[in-house]
Amino acid sequence: MVFESMHNEKNDQYYIEKIKADLLFIVQHMENVDIQSLKENEVLQDSMLFRMIQISENAKKLSEEYKLKNSMIPWQEMYGLRNRIVHDYGNIDMKVIYDTLSVDIPDLLKLF
Repeated sequence: MVFESMHNEKNDQYYIEKIKADLLFIVQHMENVDIQSLKENEVLQDSMLFRMIQISENAKKLSEEYKLKNSMIPWQEMYGLRNRIVHDYGNIDMKVIYDTLSVDIPDLLKLF
């Protein structure tokens, strides 16, 4: 028996599509959200942080060739933010997260 998932080739295009989907999800769900609303909505916070982690995880799986060709994308910052979220979850600066979600993520989406 051959599993369907075995036919999904996980190449750069696969990971780019996953990244773009997560970026778009963030942009759509952060529309008209201010920092206070984000602070007060635990489900939205968790969802946004999860998506940012996923973006970083998928970015790490892209080929070095793709990353070099797309050097305008802030790869190291993406990885660094993921590490801060994962390893220091209780002490995340919500102002930094909000700025990332509302300013940086829409700009990043334009680069993909």
